[in-house]
Amino acid sequence: MEQSTERPVSKPANPNFSSGPCAKRPGWSYAALDNALLGRSHRSGEGKKKLKAVIERHRALLGIPDDYLIGIVPASDTGAIEMALWSMLGARGVDVLAWEAFSQDWLKDIRDHLGLSPQIHKADYGALPDLSQVDFDHDVVFVWNGTTSGVCVPDGDWIPSGRAGLTFCDATSAVFAYDMPWDKLDVVTWSWQKVLGGEGAHGMLVLSPRAVERLETYTPPRPLPKIFRMTKGGKVNQGIFEGLTINTPSMMAVEDCLDALDWVEKIGGLPETMRRSRANFDAVSAWVEKTPWAAFLAGDPATRSTTAICLTFTDPWFAAMDEDARTAVIGRLCKLLEAEHVAYDIKHYRDAPPGLRIWGGATIESGDVAALMPWVEWAYGTIKAQEQRAAA
Repeated sequence: MEQSTERPVSKPANPNFSSGPCAKRPGWSYAALDNALLGRSHRSGEGKKKLKAVIERHRALLGIPDDYLIGIVPASDTGAIEMALWSMLGARGVDVLAWEAFSQDWLKDIRDHLGLSPQIHKADYGALPDLSQVDFDHDVVFVWNGTTSGVCVPDGDWIPSGRAGLTFCDATSAVFAYDMPWDKLDVVTWSWQKVLGGEGAHGMLVLSPRAVERLETYTPPRPLPKIFRMTKGGKVNQGIFEGLTINTPSMMAVEDCLDALDWVEKIGGLPETMRRSRANFDAVSAWVEKTPWAAFLAGDPATRSTTAICLTFTDPWFAAMDEDARTAVIGRLCKLLEAEHVAYDIKHYRDAPPGLRIWGGATIESGDVAALMPWVEWAYGTIKAQEQRAAA
């Protein structure tokens, strides 16, 4: 089937489909920051009140159990997961699931920098490792949603309730798009810049009672920098989980996060943010179903992410190229879409197979996704026609 080179008419109202920082909530303007506590200390009464509100509103909206601790930590999701790994791993064996770029990063840190010898469960981009082979007598480190591959775990059923080890879940592109099974998760991390559409540089860290016990009973055989330290005198530093951040947060970013949480609450909470993410995925899926030369990178429908929606092209013309040539085509396609102000930042992650990565989190409107897809076909068809004419 030849691709259409007829230029579409309708364009997305918002062309921001980046996978991070992600699109702001619908209707956002700088007026949302009017009440930001600028020029004031985060240690002031008002500053602590705002930080505490971020924590407690996350708890309420996400249904995080009352006995789990929630903290705001430095350096976005990366800082949150790293401080957990460095502070808590080594008490028992470790299993690591690695199937995309960030899970590969955590594997490298655990093996090469922490000096541990993990049991590794790997899979190529587009697939999951065999979850039945994970040893839950060990600590288990995994991403819920592979932001760079569009592959997510299907649910929490593969995690036993009676596990001996802790589960460490990087959930940065999953929280607010999925109903997280908190009873199966001991350490969970994410950032405001994903489904909330907030600003970067701040991470969220959730600890189960079992994770707190690990912190208070295990001293890692390595030095920890200040921003990784979660205990004082052998006890968990409760201040971190009450809004007393380890380092100075941006009160502008805090205000923006509170605005995003306001929006989530107003539209109906977690059920509605999940529905919106699913609707965005469905808009892409409807296009893929009628487009024989395009496919999801995730082969199994049960593991396809509703937020980090990764596509590949199966057209024989594209598939016959080497990787560098395919990457060049994707780059040209994305530049065409940017020039038309139709889509920004949808090129595949640098280590992933050549294709598209379209963010489908809750701040995206499904109508914009539906409007985007004909432009993808137009751009691809235009480039292919140009190349075939040049080769004739």
